[in-house]
Amino acid sequence: MRPHSAAILPIRIVAGLFLICGLVGLAGTALAADKTVYVLPTTGIVDGGMAQYLADGIAQAERDGAAAVVIKLNTPGGALTSTNDIVGTLLEAKVPIIVWVAPAGGFAASAGTFITLAANVAVMAPGTSIGAASPVSGQGEDIPGTLGDKVRNDAIAKITAIAEERNRNVNWAVQAVSEARSSSASEAVGLGVVDGMASSLDEVLAFANGRQVKVGGSTVTLDLTGATTTQIDMSPFIAFFRLLMDPTIAFLLFSAGSAGLLAELWSPNFVTGILGALLIILAFIGLGALPLNVGGLLLILLALVLFGLELTVTSHGLLGFGGLVCFALGASALFTTPVDPFTPLVRVAAPVIVTTTATAAIFLALVVWAAVRSRGMSSPEGAVGRAVALQPGAEAIVRRPIEPLGSVYVAGEEWSARSADGRSLDRGVPVRVVRTDGLTAIVEPNPSPSSAS
Repeated sequence: MRPHSAAILPIRIVAGLFLICGLVGLAGTALAADKTVYVLPTTGIVDGGMAQYLADGIAQAERDGAAAVVIKLNTPGGALTSTNDIVGTLLEAKVPIIVWVAPAGGFAASAGTFITLAANVAVMAPGTSIGAASPVSGQGEDIPGTLGDKVRNDAIAKITAIAEERNRNVNWAVQAVSEARSSSASEAVGLGVVDGMASSLDEVLAFANGRQVKVGGSTVTLDLTGATTTQIDMSPFIAFFRLLMDPTIAFLLFSAGSAGLLAELWSPNFVTGILGALLIILAFIGLGALPLNVGGLLLILLALVLFGLELTVTSHGLLGFGGLVCFALGASALFTTPVDPFTPLVRVAAPVIVTTTATAAIFLALVVWAAVRSRGMSSPEGAVGRAVALQPGAEAIVRRPIEPLGSVYVAGEEWSARSADGRSLDRGVPVRVVRTDGLTAIVEPNPSPSSAS
């Protein structure tokens, strides 16, 4: 038995070595598979929605034990308070943060400069730029006086602290605020503003791999070899509210909602009224987060009143024309300059103003044409024939509530009408024509309507 056991022993040893090597390989594969890098695409104006999105994404990466977080940044700037929130999230993160300014042609301007400098590792795609972080007024001018000095000095202090914390070029960072300095990707790398350049996500991970960064008060070495990437998109809820805060979207919602309410007044059906009210509520959610100009909003409301009167009063298009002028002026002046010096100037896109105004003009032209045609002003014969229907004693039904001006349905046609004694009359009330005032019927309740009416 001993010789047999001695012969088997080497085989067992070799098999054991192979088993150990296999287990080590499987462990290495498992460890590599566990290395996940979360990617957060971050574009548009820096606002509360972006700050919440980054805070949630980084918190999830911390909970899941991610190897790193890559913020793919492309922004023209944004609100100072939101910028402070994002910078605080990046500096206090317990997971390595990599900011990648991309794609080519993108930028990290104004507030985006602060965010990029706050990263553990900052890289830029070729063709991108960074800088121009000077606080300015909404018109792009320097802020004068003590207020300008206060805002500028505060921004310089903040960006200096960030650059010192991340060992970046402090002089350049100060110049980005005090002199609105901006640099291309290659220049920023050469000056020590950012760490390197990368044209793809794989290049970003390869560049960051092995770098030592300070996370949570301690120095760690990034191990991204074989790491997988997972993109975390903005939640639909936050994305929806960021969409509402777009000035053009807010204007379109308000315009469409107002058109729905006008349609409800013209022909009550509840559907257009409910939809119109919903759109206006959504519009005010967005307008509440934007620098709203009350004067511009009042001009748009006046335009809507004039449009409504055009539907009920015979003005041959004059009220509608006045409404179009007020509408275009109100849309152009709907937003004031931002109070926050880092926030870009917001306005309704000019093509949208032109398109909506032209659409309203076409609609009003059709209304006027229909009104002229229905009232028989296109031919003398038609005018005489229709005037017969408005003879005193003609029976009618209230079509649009008279309060004090409405319309009645008489002899197969709809006419503007008002009550003889100024009372309000609901839709469907039978009435009788007392007299006429031009093409407006003066009516009173008809106590004994005939079946013909």
